[in-house]
Amino acid sequence: MTPNTFKAALREGQLQLGFWQALASPLVAELCAGAGFDWLLLDGEHGPNTITSQLAQLQAISGQNVHAVGRVPVGETWIIKQYLDIGFTTLLVPMVDTAEQAAQIVRACRYPPNGVRGVGSGIVRASAFNRTPGYLGKADAQICVLVQVETLEGLKNLDAIANTEGVDGVFIGPADLSGAMGFLGKPGAPEVQTAIADAFQQVRAAGKAVGILTADRSLAQGYIEMGFTFVAVGSDVGLFVKATDELLGAFRETGRAPATTSSVY
Repeated sequence: MTPNTFKAALREGQLQLGFWQALASPLVAELCAGAGFDWLLLDGEHGPNTITSQLAQLQAISGQNVHAVGRVPVGETWIIKQYLDIGFTTLLVPMVDTAEQAAQIVRACRYPPNGVRGVGSGIVRASAFNRTPGYLGKADAQICVLVQVETLEGLKNLDAIANTEGVDGVFIGPADLSGAMGFLGKPGAPEVQTAIADAFQQVRAAGKAVGILTADRSLAQGYIEMGFTFVAVGSDVGLFVKATDELLGAFRETGRAPATTSSVY
């Protein structure tokens, strides 16, 4: 079984730069993988993805030196099982508010007796269709569990969430967090940034990796200097929108003002 080098890098505190994939396109994922990012996030929460489209993207980037992180739409055992079975070894689970939720997610990623992941390895891509010797005994150790904290309840329970056994890292979701704090569409607000910095300190105190997403380059650089371990610095949608608006604007006045409501994606 191929070692999870992304998980190992997080444990060693090595910065991992990532990029968000929300277009649900294997061709776009393959194109972005060639840029040299350490990881690509394949978004099943907000991107129009199905298990089949996620599989196609995994296959498209499998020959490139980039790690695929799958964001499941919800932290339920049934969908976690499907993401793991198609070959994801790192999952990002959104809207985690309690340590109990975090523990349930960890169990969903582990085979019995340590968890409740369904034992269907004989027919799935994750085990190379049962051609990986000893897969069942090796799989648990290579799965990387990242939980996303992005609500006021999640912040309140952050210490317990971060200290949950089996959680490898905590991702701070600035878009939802800013909304929950009363600053919808303003993740750069000083109050939100203070909350993010406080959350960073709590997660680091637990000895876990801390991640975040922002398309704002100055904020991204600040997070890196602060010590965030896995940082996504933009998205395929955001980059494409910005580039096409600027390209057309260079030739004619479109009347389209730059987006100012959010700098997360």
